Amino acid sequence: MYTHVAIIISLAFLAITFIQSGYDKIADWKGNVEWLKGHFAQAPIKNIVPQSLFLILVLEIFAGAFSVIGAIQIGVNGETEFAFWGALLSCITLLFLLLGQRMAKDYDGARTIVIYFIPAVLLLTWL
Repeated sequence: MYTHVAIIISLAFLAITFIQSGYDKIADWKGNVEWLKGHFAQAPIKNIVPQSLFLILVLEIFAGAFSVIGAIQIGVNGETEFAFWGALLSCITLLFLLLGQRMAKDYDGARTIVIYFIPAVLLLTWL
């Protein structure tokens, strides 16, 4: 198990990140949609903000859930299938978020996403 400690910690990081973010979207859907409509008012996706937010929500839920299941699977039997899918979905989600921030010309927000992207990609290399 000690050989997988960095992987399990990285999966926990991704699980916390995406489960909390997904929960926030569900708990305050209306507030998130309204804020994002303003954020993307000049972006090409301005007319599909709720649909885009729903896509991100689904990706976050699956990325977070697979990360949790993957950490448990590694701890129980050393297999990494769910961990891989959790890491891959995390990377895909972060790429969508990066694209959105770039379209909104929020370069500071885009830079912040890169901070999350680095450990997600590193996790993929470990798996």
